[in-house]
Amino acid sequence: MYHRLMGKPLEIPLDRSKKTSLAEQIRLAISVAIDSGVLRPGARLPSWRDLAAQLGVARGTVKGAYELLLDAQLIESSRSRGTRVAARPAKAVTPAAPTDDSPLPSMYQDYVSAPAVFQMGVPSPDLYPAKLFSRLQISAARAEASSPAVYPDPRGDLELRREIAAYLAFSRGIECRASQVLITNGFSGALALIARVLRIEGRTGWVEDPGFPNTRRALQFAGTRTVPVPVDEEGIDVAFAIQSTPDATFALVTPGQQAPLGPTLSVERRVRLLEWAAAAEAWIIEDDYLGELQLSGRAAPALASIDRAGRVIYVGSFSKTIGPRLRLGFVVVPPMLLREFGEAAVCYGPAPGPIEQRATAQFMREGHYLRHLRRTKRAYAAQRDALATILQPMGYPIRAAGLAMLLELPKGARDTLIAREGLALGIAPAPLSIWYCTPESECSGLLLGIATAREDQLGESCARLHELIDRYASN
Repeated sequence: MYHRLMGKPLEIPLDRSKKTSLAEQIRLAISVAIDSGVLRPGARLPSWRDLAAQLGVARGTVKGAYELLLDAQLIESSRSRGTRVAARPAKAVTPAAPTDDSPLPSMYQDYVSAPAVFQMGVPSPDLYPAKLFSRLQISAARAEASSPAVYPDPRGDLELRREIAAYLAFSRGIECRASQVLITNGFSGALALIARVLRIEGRTGWVEDPGFPNTRRALQFAGTRTVPVPVDEEGIDVAFAIQSTPDATFALVTPGQQAPLGPTLSVERRVRLLEWAAAAEAWIIEDDYLGELQLSGRAAPALASIDRAGRVIYVGSFSKTIGPRLRLGFVVVPPMLLREFGEAAVCYGPAPGPIEQRATAQFMREGHYLRHLRRTKRAYAAQRDALATILQPMGYPIRAAGLAMLLELPKGARDTLIAREGLALGIAPAPLSIWYCTPESECSGLLLGIATAREDQLGESCARLHELIDRYASN
């Protein structure tokens, strides 16, 4: 049924066989007309009595529809002006919605997909203590269900913070109290919290070149000016950084095992970096992404362990050791920043759910974590050696780099193309070039994750990789 309002046709179809009430059908028809522009702001509507007569329905039906439109502020009514379409902001022209989900960064897409051979950033699925950890989670869930309904501590579960402080004391040489440990949503949650507290927007900071692309991008999202500092066999070049950017207010480094090249920051450069931070009243963000998980010898002490001026903010996580789905990271905060970090945790970044935290605390308290680390290191070392044994006869320059094997490519072979093609073959090497701050970097190589390099799959996977490299090198 069509009706004319202000000289324009308005369709108000009424179907008495529908379950939807007539009042709702009238309300919906007028709403659509307003949203589509058929009825513009200021257009006068007939009184509910007149419209009821035109539609052949009870007055109360139209009155009910009008009242709903008034509540939604789509129309307005007064004795002097009658019932009119309410003023609304002009509808903005927006681009068409994408047909599927917005794409994630390519590196993160690799992380969220099922682990493939050589995939970096994820632990071995074969080593995850699924049954044990499930039992601990169930126990933690039961305890949580019977506990008082109160807000959890935004800094994290106290028991887990105590276990982490104790673990760091003997494994990383860091002397800290549980009150200095804050639990976060992985490393990314820790970095976001640090950025808030340090107020790094508009400031300048050093980043390693090459370095983790997502970390660099996160700092740029936080509004910082990132200065790339080259890395060599002794780690980040501190002297170069001080000479090139003396006004930097923070540095983000991976001193334990540089990501992705693998060297440990030398003692001389550690001392120089700490001296600079103390003199400049700058901050050092130590990303100890692998912690104790070093495959050759004992891991070097954390940079925070020799910090006497309280300028190092230490960040760790359980993503590489237990699993990334826990989303458990942690920050060790210098005493002078405790209050600010506590307030920021309340306002911006409370810790993850208590069940995962309590299960992890029990996992550590009962000694399972240390046993798991020892078993994991043995397995990864064996997988690294097996991978090297297969690759060396192929003639590629290779070297161990943390939990990866770095393979240098022949001149002319583009690592990004090889990595992309490899996914279709069930292998997921990471291109080295994207870790560099300069997109046009000529450093072409492949990072082969050791954790996902199962020995029973290595022969076939390396053969596929060799064929792929040979094809691109000859083009």
